[in-house]
Amino acid sequence: MSRAGALKHTKMIIFLLFIGNLFSAFDRFVINFGVVQISDEFQLSASASGLMLSIFFLGYALMQIPGGWLSDRFGEKIILFISIIGFSIFTGLTAIAWSFASLLVIRFLFGLAEGSFFPAGSKLISTSIEENKRSRAMSVFLSALTVAGVIAPILTTTMLVQFGWRTMFLIIGICGLCIALLYWIFLKPSVLKQQVTNNGYSTSHGAPNAKGNIKALLRTPMIWSLMFASFGYGFISWGTSSWMPTYLVNERGISLSSLGILQMIPAVSGILFFLIAGAVMDKVKSGQEKWFGAFSGVALAITVYLMFHAASVTGVIIYQSIMPIFSAFLSVIIYSLPIKRLPEETSGSAVGLVNIGAQIAGFAAPVGMGLIIDLFNGSYDGAVWLLSAFGILVFLAFLGLQSSQKRLIIPELAKGVSEH
Repeated sequence: MSRAGALKHTKMIIFLLFIGNLFSAFDRFVINFGVVQISDEFQLSASASGLMLSIFFLGYALMQIPGGWLSDRFGEKIILFISIIGFSIFTGLTAIAWSFASLLVIRFLFGLAEGSFFPAGSKLISTSIEENKRSRAMSVFLSALTVAGVIAPILTTTMLVQFGWRTMFLIIGICGLCIALLYWIFLKPSVLKQQVTNNGYSTSHGAPNAKGNIKALLRTPMIWSLMFASFGYGFISWGTSSWMPTYLVNERGISLSSLGILQMIPAVSGILFFLIAGAVMDKVKSGQEKWFGAFSGVALAITVYLMFHAASVTGVIIYQSIMPIFSAFLSVIIYSLPIKRLPEETSGSAVGLVNIGAQIAGFAAPVGMGLIIDLFNGSYDGAVWLLSAFGILVFLAFLGLQSSQKRLIIPELAKGVSEH
């Protein structure tokens, strides 16, 4: 492939990953706004609402390791395509939920279907993009979450007012199937027994051993540090994003229509910060990432505390717009290090392992905050202290991070590759 052709191919991959992640994030965010109408219809308590927000992440977390391994084993393109088809279907099925229990089941299956997407997308970056450009590619991939944060508030609140939550989920599900068609046309997914060569491109001459890969990765200290960091960061991220709409409506007196406009402001700031973080981390000397991560963890904890204690709604939005600075650096560092420092043949499994931390937090944070809010008789004080404490966990996790200046060689994996 010519240089121009390779560049065009790389841009297409990044674009498709961005669009796919944008839609998957949008799918997750809409429930944070729809919960207001859903809770009213099913007469849910704060704890029950928290469980409804959390159950998705249980299914999502359960698929991180299987999704990563399936990408390493059969090829990331087919896993990406199947994941988009699956979570689009379950998004549409949310519209027919007839009870709180049925809603929980659909949301759980939705999480299972979407759980493979991020490990598979990270795998595609690892196998298609040069190492010294992967942080930037990952930052674009991750920035889709902040773009979804811009789109979701205004689109979701508009659809909720105009159509109601059931029709909204049906429309979104249909749109997801259209994106799956783009993946089928431009990525041309097929089932392969895949092995990744040293230059980062996939072949079909073998496949990694799932059990051996996972065991070897679990004996890698960097994986555990990043897993704990992703858990702490994920708790803050999903705790705030899932409860901020309810907090602003119930505690700050914001209307549903105004909520959509206000929540676009911090999301817009996040887009810029993610792109900056990716460019910076590709230029930072290897091994220095830990200090960026440790500082960002403490700064995020302080910002969250100040946000909930701001004297006015303006203050809340200002602090909420500062949070993406630190969130961007944490996300880029946590998810790009595995695909830059570990063997390419395990990149899907490695990212899946690291992302388990964030997704367990995604399950624990909404329901945990709901329980604490109920325990404090509707006050958010206890929940705020909990969020800030997880910023300290991120700080400690990065202090213990061991990130080599060179690509790490895992003996078990090196042996497995040589045998092929």
